[in-house]
Amino acid sequence: MGQFTLNINGTTKQVKVENDTPLLWVLRDHLKLKGTKFGCGIAECGACTVHVDGKAERSCSIPVSQLHGKAITTIEGLSEDGTHPVQKAWLQHDVAQCGYCQAGQIMSASALLAKNPKPNDEEITEAMNGNICRCGTYVRIKKAIKTATNL
Repeated sequence: MGQFTLNINGTTKQVKVENDTPLLWVLRDHLKLKGTKFGCGIAECGACTVHVDGKAERSCSIPVSQLHGKAITTIEGLSEDGTHPVQKAWLQHDVAQCGYCQAGQIMSASALLAKNPKPNDEEITEAMNGNICRCGTYVRIKKAIKTATNL
C-alpha cells in the first residue's frame, strides 16, 4: 500500500492504494469522481479517457504510481458548468444516445482541439480512433468537433 499525492482537476488529493491500482479505480472508488467510466479494462474502448498533462489517456491502464507530478483532468474538471466548447457542441448536435461513452469521447475531442484547434477530417478520425460508441453516433461526434472549433 502506498500513499499518493495526485493533482486532479487542479486540486491536490491524497490516496492510499496499492501501487498498481489503475487511475480509473482511484477516481471512481476513492475520489468518488464517477464521470470517468469503466468500459473494457484494456485501454481499447476509450470510455475511461482522461487528460494526463493535457494528453488523452486511458485511465484503466495507468497505475497510480506513474502519476506523480502530473496534472490529471477528468470530465468533471473540463468545465465547472458544462460550457467547454466541446460540451456545448455535443448538446447542439444532440450527440449522446445512451451516453455511456460520451465522457471519454468528449475528453478525447477536447485534447485534440487543445493541441490542434482546426483539425481536418482525417485528424479528427485519427484522434477519435479507439473511442467506441455502441450507439454509433460517430457522424454527430465529428460534426460536434467541427462545431467546437468555432465556439
